[in-house]
Amino acid sequence: MARFTTALLVASATQVLSLCSHNTFLHPRAENGTVEVKNFGYRGNIGPLFWATLDAGRVNERCASGSKQSPIDMVPEVFTLRPASDLEIVVPDFPEGTEFENLGTTIEVIARPGGTLKVDGKTFELQQAHFHLPSEHLDAGTSRAMEMHAVWQSAEQEIAVIGTYIDVVVDGAAPPATTAPAAARFRRRQAAAPAAAGASTFLETVLSKADAIATPGSVTQTPPLVLSEIVNLWKAGSFQAYSGSLTTPPCSEGVNWFVSTQTLRISAATFEKARSVIGFNSRLTQNAPGQLNVQMAALATIMSDLSQAAVAAPPVAAAPAAE
Repeated sequence: MARFTTALLVASATQVLSLCSHNTFLHPRAENGTVEVKNFGYRGNIGPLFWATLDAGRVNERCASGSKQSPIDMVPEVFTLRPASDLEIVVPDFPEGTEFENLGTTIEVIARPGGTLKVDGKTFELQQAHFHLPSEHLDAGTSRAMEMHAVWQSAEQEIAVIGTYIDVVVDGAAPPATTAPAAARFRRRQAAAPAAAGASTFLETVLSKADAIATPGSVTQTPPLVLSEIVNLWKAGSFQAYSGSLTTPPCSEGVNWFVSTQTLRISAATFEKARSVIGFNSRLTQNAPGQLNVQMAALATIMSDLSQAAVAAPPVAAAPAAE
């Protein structure tokens, strides 16, 4: 069992870097514009249970040992609800569009020009936005169709992420809030917020181009993007804030998470386009911040069960002596 524990935490010869930290100080984008395809994944022996073993210097160890890992189940006891006024968000429109690329593990919009997020006396600059399918955070136990992560970086090399759930428009209209258990239980959407009955223009513009980057490593240029739609949506709600981690290797902790109480929506046709390219790219739900890492908890349970089984096993009878 000691050898199994070591294998769980010790590195191999493969360097793994995070899509959540892509285009930040942790993983700067290639100057020549080359899209680096990631070599971790979400299934089999490169999936989340093996991320801690995929780096060359225990860089990913937090994936299996950190006690403040993301994503988590967003229930009231794990986050602080902060009004939108606590966050000063300024993002310009992209009148000439921007790069849209396939990292092999997600599809990502490069923020050029970027924007700023000011919160708690710190200033962060927008680096990129990428997508997970289905949502990585659970909305009070409920998985949503997708989740967008807008990744920001400060001059002090801190990272903030605004997470926004994405639902699918059904027959031209959004499903009623009563169909979502989380909305019914916690009234996530504020009554004064403007209704978002239709699909997001931003998401439709971006994700409808997903088939143009179907091949990992490919990149294309988006049409002009109106980011004010997203900023206005964020400002119309509030944020569920907590300190967590990157949701991909190296699973670094200390990430400032702000999960919006507002929801973006896309058409079914656009969702199908995105799904055909992204596939599945959501990390398993982690324990609440401060609790034992879910992998360490599982390992402890396995070791305890094996120990109890060994004690309960009847002694092995000695072989009869040869005559």
